[in-house]
Amino acid sequence: MGGQNYSMTLCSTSVTSTLRMRWGRQHCMSPARMVTRRHGQRDTAQILLLRGAKYLSDKNGVTPLDLCVQGGYGETCEVLIQYHPRLFQTIIQMTQNEDLRENMLRQVLEHLSQQSESQYLKILTSLAEVATTNGHKLLSLSSNYDAQMKSLLRIVRIFCHVFRIGPSSPSNGIDLGYNGNKTPRSQVFKPLELLWHSLDEWLVLIATELMKNKKDSTDITSILLKQKGQDQDGTSIPPFEPPGPGSYENLSTGTGESKPDALGGKQEASADCQDVISMTANRLSAVIQAFYMCCSCQMPPGMTSPRFIEFVCKHDEVLKCFVNRNPKIIFDHFHFLLECPELMSRFMHIIKAQPFKDRCEWFYEHLHSGQPDSDMVHRPVNENDILLVHRDSIFRSSCEVVSKANCAKLKQGIAVRFHGEEGMGQGVVREWFDILSNEIVNPDYALFTQSADGTTFQPNSNSYVNPDHLNYFRFAGQILGLALNHRQLVNIYFTRSFYKHILGIPVNYQDVASIDPEYAKNLQWILDNDISDLGLELTFSVETDVFGAMEEVPLKPGGGSILVTQNNKAEYVQLVTELRMTRAIQPQINAFLQGFHMFIPPSLIQLFDEYELELLLSGMPEIDVSDWIRNTEYTSGYEREDPVIQWFWEVVEGITPEERVLLLQFVTGSSRVPHGGFANIMGGSGLQNFTIAAVPYTPNLLPTSSTCINMLKLPEYPSKEILKDRLLVALHCGSYGYTMA
Repeated sequence: MGGQNYSMTLCSTSVTSTLRMRWGRQHCMSPARMVTRRHGQRDTAQILLLRGAKYLSDKNGVTPLDLCVQGGYGETCEVLIQYHPRLFQTIIQMTQNEDLRENMLRQVLEHLSQQSESQYLKILTSLAEVATTNGHKLLSLSSNYDAQMKSLLRIVRIFCHVFRIGPSSPSNGIDLGYNGNKTPRSQVFKPLELLWHSLDEWLVLIATELMKNKKDSTDITSILLKQKGQDQDGTSIPPFEPPGPGSYENLSTGTGESKPDALGGKQEASADCQDVISMTANRLSAVIQAFYMCCSCQMPPGMTSPRFIEFVCKHDEVLKCFVNRNPKIIFDHFHFLLECPELMSRFMHIIKAQPFKDRCEWFYEHLHSGQPDSDMVHRPVNENDILLVHRDSIFRSSCEVVSKANCAKLKQGIAVRFHGEEGMGQGVVREWFDILSNEIVNPDYALFTQSADGTTFQPNSNSYVNPDHLNYFRFAGQILGLALNHRQLVNIYFTRSFYKHILGIPVNYQDVASIDPEYAKNLQWILDNDISDLGLELTFSVETDVFGAMEEVPLKPGGGSILVTQNNKAEYVQLVTELRMTRAIQPQINAFLQGFHMFIPPSLIQLFDEYELELLLSGMPEIDVSDWIRNTEYTSGYEREDPVIQWFWEVVEGITPEERVLLLQFVTGSSRVPHGGFANIMGGSGLQNFTIAAVPYTPNLLPTSSTCINMLKLPEYPSKEILKDRLLVALHCGSYGYTMA
């Protein structure tokens, strides 16, 4: 070249633009070629830098580092940092950029952290510092809530991911970050302690205000509104110091006064900005979520950090106040409730009071939270992942292939093909679930028996006649868990007691009615009457079927010699119920739940009650109101043409399908109409039509029912409006108990 000097420029139009051209269609390439091209890009960058290439942005301001991070190319980022160390902090700051995909940033930082222990600790410490700064900005009431909240949680998620995949991951149940050990690894959390300290003081301050029980918090609010957490030019604020009680002047970091609309949205303050809890709850809850994530990433899977449990117990009243004021906080930030039963029990009554639709959305959001990003490229189905089943032996062949399949892959998606057929897709999957739901209750397998009314199914206590019964129960649990995971409805309805078993809810004597209405009536009679002088001579033992032979089974140790009295009859009824509804089928229940929990975590399914679980699994049953009217009888003074009856049916036709199901459950104890319609509804003594009986009206009187004879006791309301109001109150707030006619 005749001694000429040549300059080269490393910019986004050279190496990384080549990256765009050469790797822009990476979703079409095999993993092997992907690795080759990643190495090729790294090598190209290294050659250019060795030859003195300059690091410049293109005309749009896009740098080589920008494009490398966008593509998740950690090796090339490593090369760039080797030649330009200042780019390390640039990558750390990129974690705050919402325009960059989080999984790509994780990929880059994961690669960089694996290079050495010192690099790993440096990345974590830097991320902790950025998270702390963002957390303090979030606690500044003048900052934009939505932007700061997303930024903080994004950085903390990346921090926790890098921490977990580090060279020395936590083991042996030791909380390495918070158990007092002064290891280099535990020190990466030190910058965050400033944020946790601020959080703790905020909550103590609010608890103090709650204790004062002041209706007007004008004084504290007016001072809070003076706080400015960020300078007008956008520079970072110093670490935020929350006040101690009585020192509210420390909240102000500036002399100006913020306007209410600077508080980050309508949800954070009332119109007059007088409610400090409304202004701070969402911000503090987001920091609590970040705190939980940092505590959890140091613990082995399935364990909750003792420090976090202690934190929740300490601030229990304030957290409940937050949730009561704005229940949406549960769904947005208090994810720890789903992963820690000890904490969930404190808030369960609040959770279950939330709308069914909101809980469904929360359920699926967290059920699928660990799966690949929705914007990831979908690859063709691997032939080995297809469930190949035989139509002529669909139950057994499906059981075999599902038991061998990878659970993680089944959670992500299902591909089914029938042997000898070419069809695949969602239509085939739906058909597969539909056929299997019928096969599960096929009498040939002896797994389930019909309830007394013939519309629902209960595990068969004699299923042991099938040698593979427990394996099949496990498979049945897998199928229902898979169906729920993928929002596929199954054509099967269980007894209320079995739904309770799935949810971990104790059964009661009223549940016995589904399998033996007469026995349930006898138990009810015992509870309702004084048995002291009746000479029943009952003991705490009952005769029951044990592997085909009738045996006397004690309800508790020494039960055969313990008489049932007026004082202990409630215990007797409960123990009899548990024997018939739980102990008699405990192995079957355990096997079913083993399969079900492979796809549905127990903590998540607890969001629902037994009625809602039926809707999730089997959908809303269709009710033909015309058929209902045709097969209804009237008694105690009512006739079909009476105004109250006319109003009643007009109300039934006008309410929602869900409320019609509640009405059917309220009167008959079942949400299902039997095959053949309302003419085939069963009562305690055989076929029994839906019946409406007149009851004298008194103000505020609610309708009642006797489920053993399918009777609705409807007061003679003076107007349609009052009838509708009282009926809906009974449906939504009434019990589903068994009463005597």
